[in-house]
Amino acid sequence: MMKQTTMGVIEITGQPDACRGTLMNSAEDLVERARRGDEEAFRLIFERYGRPVISFIYDMVGERGLAEELTQETFVRAYRSLNAFRDEARISTWLFGIAKNVAREALRARHKENSKVGITDQIVLNLPDEQPAPDCRLLDKELNGVIRDALKTLDEDKRLVFTLRVFQQRSYEEIAEITGFSLAKLKTDLHRARIEMRRLVSPYMGVKQ
Repeated sequence: MMKQTTMGVIEITGQPDACRGTLMNSAEDLVERARRGDEEAFRLIFERYGRPVISFIYDMVGERGLAEELTQETFVRAYRSLNAFRDEARISTWLFGIAKNVAREALRARHKENSKVGITDQIVLNLPDEQPAPDCRLLDKELNGVIRDALKTLDEDKRLVFTLRVFQQRSYEEIAEITGFSLAKLKTDLHRARIEMRRLVSPYMGVKQ
């Protein structure tokens, strides 16, 4: 019943003008109201954080439809776990932590079903334009397919760190909290991921190695 209710909240968020005046509510206030059963408050949480979460999950799994399903699952779990949210924690960090677990479970399930992931499969590549990346050339529309295929070749930890840092622009401290990795590990993984992504993408950008 709770999942059905939450899905209903999520599915009506395509109304950008709805309750715009209340979007300035603090995250803590929205969470507290949602804990008391205020579905409108939870809908506003989704409006505020849904796009970065789906963008992150899409970067992890590389399939738009799957990313949408996993985003819904992320917010269903968040709804069920509202009482576990620490008031001192950033809600975005908390949500990204849930999204990380959901994405990883999906990747592992897919790996079990397919011993080999076909990197030449055609997929829909519509990156959300509200998430500019520091490495802006990596988000050139013509390179989206190359980038998606390159991301698939990274191991899970490197893909996770690269996505959070490059695409989501999260700080090292946030990434450490989301992933549970030490700063040393995540910096090492990020460095290696950058090298590998540069090696794979550079030929398509006319850059000599």
